[in-house]
Amino acid sequence: MAFQQSESSGETLLEAVMGTIRQRIAGRSLTPGSKLPSIRALAKTMGVSKSTVVEAYERLAAEGAIRSRPGSGFFVSAPLAPLSLVEAGPRVDRAVDPLWVSRQSLETNAGVLKPGCGWLPASWMPEQALRRALRAVARADAACLADYGTPLGLRPLRQLLARRLAEHGVEASPNQIMLTESGTQAIDLLCRFLLEPGDTVIVDDPCYFNFHALLRAHRVNIVSVPYTPVGPDLDRFAEVLEAHRPRLYITNSAVHNPTGATLSPVVAHRLLRLAEQAGLTIVEDDIFADFEPTPAPRLAAFDGLDRVVQIGSFSKTLSASVRCGYIAAPRGWIEGLTDLKIATTFGGPGLAAELVLTLLRDGSYRKHMEALRLRLNRAMAETAPRLAAVGIKPWIEPQAGMFLWCRLPEGSDASELAQKALAHDVVLAPGNVFSHSGAASGFLRFNVAQSGDERLYRVLAKIVR
Repeated sequence: MAFQQSESSGETLLEAVMGTIRQRIAGRSLTPGSKLPSIRALAKTMGVSKSTVVEAYERLAAEGAIRSRPGSGFFVSAPLAPLSLVEAGPRVDRAVDPLWVSRQSLETNAGVLKPGCGWLPASWMPEQALRRALRAVARADAACLADYGTPLGLRPLRQLLARRLAEHGVEASPNQIMLTESGTQAIDLLCRFLLEPGDTVIVDDPCYFNFHALLRAHRVNIVSVPYTPVGPDLDRFAEVLEAHRPRLYITNSAVHNPTGATLSPVVAHRLLRLAEQAGLTIVEDDIFADFEPTPAPRLAAFDGLDRVVQIGSFSKTLSASVRCGYIAAPRGWIEGLTDLKIATTFGGPGLAAELVLTLLRDGSYRKHMEALRLRLNRAMAETAPRLAAVGIKPWIEPQAGMFLWCRLPEGSDASELAQKALAHDVVLAPGNVFSHSGAASGFLRFNVAQSGDERLYRVLAKIVR
């Protein structure tokens, strides 16, 4: 049982033990009827005295959270509480966590600057092309406008996606591709399909912060592996495989979020060998693929969709309002994923799929991405020196994409800066929301497409000083 006591909270050992147990109940790691560890075992695990555990159990029993069965031990008795992702997560950076960043970015008004958000400004999206495509889809037959989509999704779009994947070296037939409403839904379906509560999942450290929140919702154990400029730390990865026997690894292999790093072919091959030896499944989140001028190595290409599943989406490149993503999976998985999709969402993203297909077919999307890549390159070249001028240095120079992973001046705490920046109507993304280990307190992620306003640098200069 994980045990963390905050040195600054002023709580006693007794309160910390009780809080840990309450957190496990709230996070559904301990469900009604579950037996708690023995007094001796819990005292040893948590490094406290047996008398402290006895008193904690007695007080929790008095509250009705647990109950004693003479001769058998203590058991959870409280009714199952609604899942709280805050309670389910580690007690690190509670005030500024992944859900905090997402909610600040999504809920604030138009006057707030959002260099910490993970999407492009609306003005950077192909508005006129979207309007033309909407008019074209509006002239479709009644079935397109009113019926459920098929579970696998619009076949012509799946055929086109198969050709696009082939350009990246990923061989997948249309029948190996399932459309989803987003990249997030794709990961959620795969977690439902592959995981049970208590399973272990590897993530990069740092990684996209919503991986943390989503995995907590599935009540799995998260183990992180440090990410380097060329991929995960393979020595540490091998240690985690040996120690934890994980079921799944979720990663971005190209245009890594938040670092902007790119997986090297050497690391990719060694990683796949380790995965094969350990029976590990890899989910490759490739939603930033179209930001690359030249495709980088893909795990799914090297693996042939054997133990690697690839997902993608058009939310980052086309429109966050057009919810359309996909899963490219081994052939034997599609039938089970189809049943699961029907059970959870019933049909596919019919209208959104028609809209995406129209934009891909008429060339609008290709022209938009060509211009967008150039615009992002310019923004990257302009943003990095402006950040450096206030003492914030990029970790690496990304080859593509919108993110700069930046190191703060020595002694700075990113979460504190994020709180101060919010008072000036600036939403930042502090490093530890991306780091499961809490090892990135000296980093911030910047979205260069959202970092052009001079006000940002005035605020940064003020709060960094």
